[in-house]
Amino acid sequence: MFFSLISCKPTKTGIYDSFNTETSKTESLLPSKILTGAQQTDLYLNVLAGKNIAVVANQTSVIFKGQRKKDKNESEYTHLVDSLLSLKIKIQKVFSPEHGFRGTADASEIINDGVDAKTGLQIVSLYGNNKKPTNEQLRGVDIIVFDIQDVGVRFYTYISTLHYVMEACGENNIPLIILDRPNPNGHYIDGPTLEMEYKSFVGMHPVPLVYGMTIGEYAQMINGENWLKDGLQCNLTIIPLKNYTHQSSYHLPIRPSPNLPNDKAINLYPSLGFFEGTTINAGRGTEHQFQRYGAPFFPESEFTYTPHPNFGSKNPKHNGKLCYGVDLSATKKLSKVNIEYLVDAYKKTPINEAFFGSTFTIHAGNTELENQLKNGLSAKRIRNSWQPKIEAFKKIRLKYLLYE
Repeated sequence: MFFSLISCKPTKTGIYDSFNTETSKTESLLPSKILTGAQQTDLYLNVLAGKNIAVVANQTSVIFKGQRKKDKNESEYTHLVDSLLSLKIKIQKVFSPEHGFRGTADASEIINDGVDAKTGLQIVSLYGNNKKPTNEQLRGVDIIVFDIQDVGVRFYTYISTLHYVMEACGENNIPLIILDRPNPNGHYIDGPTLEMEYKSFVGMHPVPLVYGMTIGEYAQMINGENWLKDGLQCNLTIIPLKNYTHQSSYHLPIRPSPNLPNDKAINLYPSLGFFEGTTINAGRGTEHQFQRYGAPFFPESEFTYTPHPNFGSKNPKHNGKLCYGVDLSATKKLSKVNIEYLVDAYKKTPINEAFFGSTFTIHAGNTELENQLKNGLSAKRIRNSWQPKIEAFKKIRLKYLLYE
């Protein structure tokens, strides 16, 4: 594999508590904290100077300014593109992933090309029919910078965008610089492993649902395992995190996509994301996306909600209908995929109601999970069936880790 790495030794100090909205006094006074790759401009600006740059970015591509203040929930920040332009870096164009450059589009909504109103830069969508930068779109580009906040879940499509960008770079001999960011679900590995016959944009690689790697580490694995077509390799440079380990908690001050509004939703997303391939509503159309699940045909219960169109969900499942369901907003932080939610929902669905949608198989990554549910297997037996492939993956993963 062809990649360079600017080394930063991980430490265990200066982390954000993902499930507290306020930073403790002790933490706010720490001399160091997690530094994203983007923040460490001294490690990459000299490489970009005088070159024609393309940036793969969205609303999470920001540079934070100093420590979080005690009276604020968010750090002050500037967008990476704005910062680079102010430093006289020549940005030719911006490529945007699913949800768009400003992160306002629904899941699966087609994103059109356009022009950024603030900077006047050309925005090229990498979602829809154009998932990979074309040779023409890369004409005149010397270096691509990739800076997107991932959440560490196989069916979250930013790693698929990463794959296609790496492939385009390999085809056009363009170096790729990844500004690494923390994985908020990086503290565990779990879930069913994708079988390659079910490869799609919501799962391109034979990895467990939750893979426990940053996007920089994952890029190294794509290269090292020869997952790019025709044996291509990407000339890869990682600007690593500082003060980060896989057990570090990290608060995302900017939602990574419209329907992941907070840390609780991000933590529950691996477990509730299966519902995207079913007829069950997982909180879309409410202000508690991926923190509840329900349907009108569930048995009556005390907890109810009614989905309506809102930011990020123009037509939610069971729009305008009263749903009986389960509220997960008070659950403790998960360190596993809780398959009990899916088992529970399947049992609550009447025989005469559809449960599985057309995309369930590609979300699961295999047909086995659907068959296990239909055959009434317990959550424990389903979880046990994942373990051999998880253990095999851990050995592969170990080769590409940058952090403890």
